[in-house]
Amino acid sequence: MSDSRHSIFIVDAFTNTPFAGNPAAVVPLAAWPDDSWLQNMAMETNLADTAYFVPHATGYELRWFTPRLEVDLCGHATLASAKVLAYLGQLGDGTEVAFSTRSGVLRATRKGDQFQLDFPIIAEEKTEPPAGLIESLNVQPRYVGRSKFDFLVEVESESLVRGLSPDFKQLATVKCRGVIVTARSDSPNVDFVSRFFAPAAGIDEDPVTGSAHCCLADFWGKRLGKTEMVGYQASARGGTVEVKVQGDRVFLGGEAVIVAQGELLVG
Repeated sequence: MSDSRHSIFIVDAFTNTPFAGNPAAVVPLAAWPDDSWLQNMAMETNLADTAYFVPHATGYELRWFTPRLEVDLCGHATLASAKVLAYLGQLGDGTEVAFSTRSGVLRATRKGDQFQLDFPIIAEEKTEPPAGLIESLNVQPRYVGRSKFDFLVEVESESLVRGLSPDFKQLATVKCRGVIVTARSDSPNVDFVSRFFAPAAGIDEDPVTGSAHCCLADFWGKRLGKTEMVGYQASARGGTVEVKVQGDRVFLGGEAVIVAQGELLVG
């Protein structure tokens, strides 16, 4: 890769308040560097995900990296990337951008300060919990499901979700991307709450996980008989995700705040 410098942004996604939601690093690029550079930069930022995008004929190619590996789908860093494009004057109000990704073409539409992401639905099926899953969470599940990425564990109450203190070392031995723990919400303005743990991917707890809501929207939509819902991810930072199920797609709505802009001195 050349010695050219690159901008870098830190964006809090699924929130309109700085230092809440889920922080992502976003690095706009003119061309793709070596994968080792992308992974090393994600390790350097040490955030749950670092997003990189490169322009092409119909929009942008978009990739996401945790400090440990490249992932197939990431909601909050896609929202963060759309926010950066809006900031750079490349995504006007009422317009959309197409991102080509490992999970197909994902679209983001800007509606003022709000962004709506068009993602694939991620269905789960009932399964027997693998060794170590329930023990590491120390909860009695109502239901355990498995999607192509994650395990989903439903528990009795919102207070149980909020009070979880997993054994991350043991949880990291469970073979999956991550674990969603969820329950119905106690609030009349929120349909369900959740938390997301992914120690095997280098993230003990992800603050707000857009891709997990592609599964949660399907799971809770069937149980609540709704196609439009509001989810709250009850991490220490917290964040709200609006979801709408339409066929085999899930529309995720949220805001984002750019909290820092800088320049990478290595390229």
